[in-house]
Amino acid sequence: MEKLFHFLRGYVKIRVWGYSPERFINLCGNRDILLWDIARHGAYYTMCISIRGFRQLKPITKKTKTRVAILQRYGLPFFIPRMRRRSIFILGLLGCLLFLHGMSHFIWAIEITGNRSVTTDVLMDFLEENQIRCGSKKKDLDIESLEKAIRREFDVVTWTSARLDGSRLVIQIKENTRGTPQVEEAEQEGMDLMADKSGKIVSIITRSGVPMVRTEDEVEAGEMLVSGAVPVYGEDTAVKDYMFCRADADIYLECTYQFEEKLPIAYQCKSYTGREETIPYLRIGSREIRLSLKKITYAKSDCVVNEDRLEVLKDLYFPVAFGNYCYREYNLTEKKYTKEQAKSICQEKLQRIMETLEQKGVQILQKDVKIVKDSRHYVMRADFTVVEKTGILVSTKTQRPQAADEEQVTEEQ
Repeated sequence: MEKLFHFLRGYVKIRVWGYSPERFINLCGNRDILLWDIARHGAYYTMCISIRGFRQLKPITKKTKTRVAILQRYGLPFFIPRMRRRSIFILGLLGCLLFLHGMSHFIWAIEITGNRSVTTDVLMDFLEENQIRCGSKKKDLDIESLEKAIRREFDVVTWTSARLDGSRLVIQIKENTRGTPQVEEAEQEGMDLMADKSGKIVSIITRSGVPMVRTEDEVEAGEMLVSGAVPVYGEDTAVKDYMFCRADADIYLECTYQFEEKLPIAYQCKSYTGREETIPYLRIGSREIRLSLKKITYAKSDCVVNEDRLEVLKDLYFPVAFGNYCYREYNLTEKKYTKEQAKSICQEKLQRIMETLEQKGVQILQKDVKIVKDSRHYVMRADFTVVEKTGILVSTKTQRPQAADEEQVTEEQ
């Protein structure tokens, strides 16, 4: 704040030398003339003083027999007169500031993080359908509605956060990696818990509803595990009515998974020749301008894109990008996997399968892996014995017995 005050008022840096510079400094202090950044350089001193204070130095220099010279001038009072001779520069500066201000009202970059199963391209297409793109106005963006729309459109997304950082829209999402069973809409009050796989019940803990199976029972896919219809018995031990609820239980099932992966024995391998061509480009909005007239004559090549967006200030992006296309020539040669290479690749695939199961909360009890070779492929067959949570909610089909009694009475009448 003090530096800003000095800049607005204007100040000069001076050199003081002569008979008694130390007395000069003391007298300035006695007369409330502010000096700062005082430094001694052998026989003379340098210091900073305000314009008003400099005008009061004449009697002090006479009394102390010192001399004063201005080294540099600082501040707004000196800057404005110089700029009067540079009107075009001032107009350009004002135009640039107005341009920056106007462009800061738009979104010029979209960043999406945290997505795995939902690709960035899919999310960008969704934003495009909702009229959110680079060049959209910030005032037209409803952050809360956007977050709700993403969660509603993608069932796997459990949490999302959107915010504006300068001219950049940052969207963070979290996905449900455990694959929670989908809940079907119930037309009636009750919901039953059904098995989604075949296997043996390892454990069952029921919180609401009537369990229809016990530990060690073998169940088939689609079989009822817990009923959402709780019977109400009369004095004759007959079912008089049902109290419907949403069945809720932790049921773990021992079941098997079978996977088969095929790896071709022969494969195409890229052999790079070392030749490459680079073509620079400039992108303004959606328009791309290539800055080279070179033509790529390679029969087969890879293209690597390097691009940088124009960021004037922190988080202030413009719809301008520059980069280059790098084309690398290669030839295709046919090779064959050795037994050791095939085994290593199959083990990597097996490890990824096991990691995926563990992320879903599946406990692997036993695995049986075999790698065989036929005329064209290495084939990996893996059988897993696992324990996992089971159960999907479906509308109950249990009917109230009273409704059936009323129909019979109506027919007799």
